[in-house]
Amino acid sequence: MTRFKYHFLSALFLFAALATAQEEQKKEREPGHYNQSKFKQMYEEFATPNNYRSASGAPGPDYYQQQADYVMDIELDDKNAKIYGEETITYTNNSPDDLEYLWVQLDQNVRAKTSKSPLRDGGGVPMAEQAGSFVQKYITEPFDGGFNIEFVKDANGKDLSYTINQTMMRVNIPQPLKSKEQISFSIKWNYNIPDHTVNRARSGFEYFPEDGNRAYVIAQFFPRMAVYSDVEGWQNHQFWGSGEFALPFGDYEVNITVPADHVLDATGTLQNRKEVFSKEMMKRYEKAKKSYDKPVIIVTQEEAEAAEKNFSTKKKTWKFKAENVRDYGFATSRKFIWDMQAVKLGNRDVMAVSMYPKEGNPLWEEYSTKAVAHTLRSYSAHTFDYPYPKAISVHAKNQGMEYPMICWNYGRPNEDGSYSDRVKYGMISVIIHEVGHNFFPMIVNSDERQWGWMDEGLDTFMQFMAEQEFGEAYPEAIAPNSTYPSRRGEPSKIVPYMSGDQSTIAPIMSNPENVYQLGPNAYGKPATALNILRETVMGRELFDHAFKTYSQRWKFKHPTPEDFFRTMEDASAVDLDWYWRAWFYTTDYVDIGVKGIKKYYVSDKPSKKMQEYMAARNITEADLPPLVYLAEEDSEDADPNLKGKAPSDNSKSLKEFMMDNMTESERAAVKEPKYFYEVTFDKPGGIPMPLIVEYTYADGSTKNITYPPEIWRKSDKEVSVVISSQTELTGIVVDPKMETADIDTTNNSWPAQNGPSDFDKMKENIKGK
Repeated sequence: MTRFKYHFLSALFLFAALATAQEEQKKEREPGHYNQSKFKQMYEEFATPNNYRSASGAPGPDYYQQQADYVMDIELDDKNAKIYGEETITYTNNSPDDLEYLWVQLDQNVRAKTSKSPLRDGGGVPMAEQAGSFVQKYITEPFDGGFNIEFVKDANGKDLSYTINQTMMRVNIPQPLKSKEQISFSIKWNYNIPDHTVNRARSGFEYFPEDGNRAYVIAQFFPRMAVYSDVEGWQNHQFWGSGEFALPFGDYEVNITVPADHVLDATGTLQNRKEVFSKEMMKRYEKAKKSYDKPVIIVTQEEAEAAEKNFSTKKKTWKFKAENVRDYGFATSRKFIWDMQAVKLGNRDVMAVSMYPKEGNPLWEEYSTKAVAHTLRSYSAHTFDYPYPKAISVHAKNQGMEYPMICWNYGRPNEDGSYSDRVKYGMISVIIHEVGHNFFPMIVNSDERQWGWMDEGLDTFMQFMAEQEFGEAYPEAIAPNSTYPSRRGEPSKIVPYMSGDQSTIAPIMSNPENVYQLGPNAYGKPATALNILRETVMGRELFDHAFKTYSQRWKFKHPTPEDFFRTMEDASAVDLDWYWRAWFYTTDYVDIGVKGIKKYYVSDKPSKKMQEYMAARNITEADLPPLVYLAEEDSEDADPNLKGKAPSDNSKSLKEFMMDNMTESERAAVKEPKYFYEVTFDKPGGIPMPLIVEYTYADGSTKNITYPPEIWRKSDKEVSVVISSQTELTGIVVDPKMETADIDTTNNSWPAQNGPSDFDKMKENIKGK
């Protein structure tokens, strides 16, 4: 071929490309056509990297975080359901800034009589309401909750002035706290403990009228330092009830006084075990430290039932120390059964612990500690070895709440001890979830007040993996020949939410207080997005390495969403800006289908459409090198004699090329495709995804091709691909394994399906539940 013809042919293809681009630009301006901004880089949304947080997603060379250490003396008045405390906070200013004042969180004030929290939502009169909610709203007096601050004093015992604004208290220090300096001050306080079963408080007590006892799960019970960081300055956004907590790390020394017949466990290591344990409890504890296969009962059900009948007037103080934790919680009651089991993690032993009243048995004795131990193993394998000495699961009605080393969980059998699979799986799942929160956000310490998905979404994703692994580790615990019935994580489970009313859907990147459906938004959708990212977009090897890198970079630190997004790309070499933008910053949904299919055959002659294109540009066949043309079978100038034949039989130029460039044996080995198809896929949904396609042929064979998501980068509305084969194409299915959370599968097949698909039937079943 002459140099002139090479250049001319290049020019011809260039003209064709320009014409196609102009046509696509025209389409992009059509009403209703999605723009192509999903593949735009995230520079405008992300903060500029700096010395505190690097562009890679890792902490920068000047990264800092504050430290808040606590020494506390706590007393619980069981008779009056009241708690008293005095604490000394030593606050270290590691920031480069001088601080003019300090902010302390008073979360219990959300339940003060003067709280604005119950007034923040409108909605009018509901058509129906649960009796308990109705009584609480309209009949009973508001609960007299909230902190009573008795004093705030400096290290010399001198009063410090303070200002309380709802759930935040500003401590007005005499002079600025300079960079690298410390300050100590004390707060004395008390408050009435709420019944958490009445107003769904995150902590409080449950009263058991049968025996007159209370079981306490106590947290957010002390004034806690707010976070000061390079991102927010002071994170003093009010606690309204949904947005959880942002807290600095510190060391705790806590003495908790309760009735002498209570048993108690808490964040940290018990310092005076021999003083508060009986000799028999000590023997059992020493046995539990060496029991790796099953729990050892420390306090039996018989002993707990005996304790329920006596109400000691004496007191006992339990003393704990905890290092490098961001919060503190404890549980106490004379009703508690108590068991423990050792778990080997790396070269360390960690205690898996459960506390529960008799009302939790036999379910809790069978599964709670087993679920705790499994969670520690599973999460550690995917992130880092659990660094704390224990993890405690406490039974509490209607609860699911987490704190360092301790959490409360629901799941109660019927009075006769029977329970359904739903109750069993619900209990195991909530334990996995709440124990898992030790990793996110108790150690990878994100700002829950601002970004609910960073703890709930990441933890729900990890929960999904742990649940599936639980089914593999304990097959006797699940139905035969089935997998663990995870509630969230699988792509199909998020379809009802993502296909719902857009007026009640918010982006994942929303403050928890500002979303309509917090469960799907902060838990389900991000968990599903991460599961799809792992299984379909990145693959497990790349995803797992990147996720572990993020976890290890930011353990015992304060990451932002951008630190997570950047690390996932930095550690994998996968450009995911389009994914973050679509899944996390919009309320778009996935919907990809087969728009149409055209059949072609090989010819030596240009089609009528090609001839018109050449004529418009004064190009003749003599001007071009020998070309192979593809002609549409259904066009008006189609040659029926050429359909279904080998390309070299129809094209002289192709035959000559093969004769000139291939040996006889090579030509004999060639399997020439006889069928050519142009398949057009469209994307009514706004989220681009990998185009996963299964092609079926007349001989019964199938071929699966996954086109990368970048196939949508230049044409967000529709794309076309060419399929060549020796046998006739008879069927096409998009997303055959339902991997992408496609909300409408009626357009996923060619030929079109008659009636609802299995996927649609499943969606309807989910909606019905």
